[in-house]
Amino acid sequence: MYKTEVLLEVKDLKTYFFTDDGVVKAVDGVSFTIHKGEVLGLVGESGCGKSVASLSIMRLVDAPGKIIGGEIIFKGEDLLKKTPEEMRKIRGAEIGMIFQEPMTSLNPVYTIGNQISEAILVHQDIGGEEAKKRTIELLNLVGIPEPERRFNQYPHEMSGGMRQRVMIAMAMSSNPDLLISDEATTALDVTIQAQILELMKDLQKKTGMAILFITHDLAIIAEMADSVAVTYTGKIVEYSDVRTVFKNPKHQYTYGLLMSVPSLVAVETKVELPAIEGMVPNPYHMPQGCHFNPRCPFATETCRKEMPELKELEQQHLVRCLHPVQASKEVV
Repeated sequence: MYKTEVLLEVKDLKTYFFTDDGVVKAVDGVSFTIHKGEVLGLVGESGCGKSVASLSIMRLVDAPGKIIGGEIIFKGEDLLKKTPEEMRKIRGAEIGMIFQEPMTSLNPVYTIGNQISEAILVHQDIGGEEAKKRTIELLNLVGIPEPERRFNQYPHEMSGGMRQRVMIAMAMSSNPDLLISDEATTALDVTIQAQILELMKDLQKKTGMAILFITHDLAIIAEMADSVAVTYTGKIVEYSDVRTVFKNPKHQYTYGLLMSVPSLVAVETKVELPAIEGMVPNPYHMPQGCHFNPRCPFATETCRKEMPELKELEQQHLVRCLHPVQASKEVV
């Protein structure tokens, strides 16, 4: 794991949603650390709290959601103690975010250039002409051809891949120290997805920014991340560097996810891929004990009664499991 200076430290974060049907513990005691220049992957099935964790960091959780506990230490200061005005200055300037669907994030009645320029003008002490120049440079940086012409186009005049590049340009407009990518390539076809990932990897190397990469795609984590935190029902169940987790997964859930990834060997031999039985539990009716126990073939009576703690099983390899995987198969 990284030994450089800590940029972001999330400690025992709890974000709950208080609804008429009950309380949903979307993020329930999550802790992780991102060092300067590190790429941390947050991975898990839909509904496991990944996006809510990212919105909590940005302080963008809307009612009925509420951050009820924990700390979010960014550059040595707790973001949960910041005023709304202070957070507005941090968002976009020091922490950038790319959302999954750019058409819901870009304003359809304003040009691309206008929207990126506005983000620059809000956070930087420069004039309109300088902001336009910087916007065109950013469009060029993210690989958009003819940036001067694209500056005056509207979101609907661009393809999905181009719009996502615009979102990256906007997120990068003030050279943030941390970039949060929330399923940023999920809606794109595989060819465009590969281009966007390559672009983000290149930008990360050039700028040295840290990235929190949120996805359900393990192949992306293998390619992009230095460390990985596997989430399940609002809790981290396994956390270590990517190589360790992929080579030697210890939580039964992580192991199941990795074993269900298609490979060329499986395709050529027509081997049936193993699948994790069952579904993510209803957030209003979580099972007692380990939340994964109804889907785990090795669950015991103790698993059904006690929630395991996230413990260091091996050096810098944290696992939340009473019966960790003994024999594992290297995936990467």
